[in-house]
Amino acid sequence: MTRKQNAERMDVYARITDRIVAELEKGIRPWMQPWQSSNASGRVTRPLRHNGLPYNGINVLLLWSEAVARGFSSPMWMTFKQALDLGGGVRKGETGSMVVFASRFTRTETDIRGEEIDREIPFLTAYSVFNIAQIDGLPDQFCRSQAEPVRDPIARIGHADQFFANTGALIRHGGDRAYYAPVTDHIQMPPFQTFQDAASYVATLSHEVTHWTSAPHRVNRDLSRYAKDRSERAREELTAELGSCFLCADLGIAPELEPRPDHASYLGSWLKVLADDKRAIFSAAAHAQRAVAFLHGLQPETAEERDAA
Repeated sequence: MTRKQNAERMDVYARITDRIVAELEKGIRPWMQPWQSSNASGRVTRPLRHNGLPYNGINVLLLWSEAVARGFSSPMWMTFKQALDLGGGVRKGETGSMVVFASRFTRTETDIRGEEIDREIPFLTAYSVFNIAQIDGLPDQFCRSQAEPVRDPIARIGHADQFFANTGALIRHGGDRAYYAPVTDHIQMPPFQTFQDAASYVATLSHEVTHWTSAPHRVNRDLSRYAKDRSERAREELTAELGSCFLCADLGIAPELEPRPDHASYLGSWLKVLADDKRAIFSAAAHAQRAVAFLHGLQPETAEERDAA
């Protein structure tokens, strides 16, 4: 990778991190904004590509934030060329939103023994996508997606309860704190009736079950310094925050949550972590993505999936 390419790659990290830091400095958690009911005019979901596949990792945060800031109600995005290929066109004067593509390339190097070894180098490429609200002339099915009715989050709670049951996590109820206890490998939750609504309960449990995935026999996210290192604790809490948001989107649930008192205190720590490490938000999003993918992997196959196989 050339010096210019490396500088461009670091600029992508810096631009995205700076945007998120600006929101946090205003007391706003940008990954939570889409859950405000005033913004949820369509179904609750992650941002979607033109083919209906969801975006992952840092791109979820970027496009959620863009949708809220610019008032887009549709979750679907596509590139300029994809719009053309579908018979549509981006309206004159519209500006795109940044997403990133992560990949790796292999470079041959010489080690200290003089032997050639291949080393994989990760890199990011930024490109622009447009919300379908910025595009005219798309086929009817894209227009219909904007008018899809809002799903009642309460009606989805049974589905969420089954999702958590399928993970096999030991969940205990009682007390006034929510936490994951690594030593006993259990999740502690306040009684269900103490939450302001069922969606808030699911969001909180989603946060704790993201912590639960960290165990060595699950995704093996190292929490050995969680209790001693404020920075490491902030990183893990950021991962769990994002994991909760991703999972709630996958479950079709839109909680309207104020920051929990114990999590609001992490705001300053998050700002420091992001200021010190421009890759921290990318790492947290990647860890959250792996955690949520692991939880989905614990679910039984549906009849449709068995038929497809």
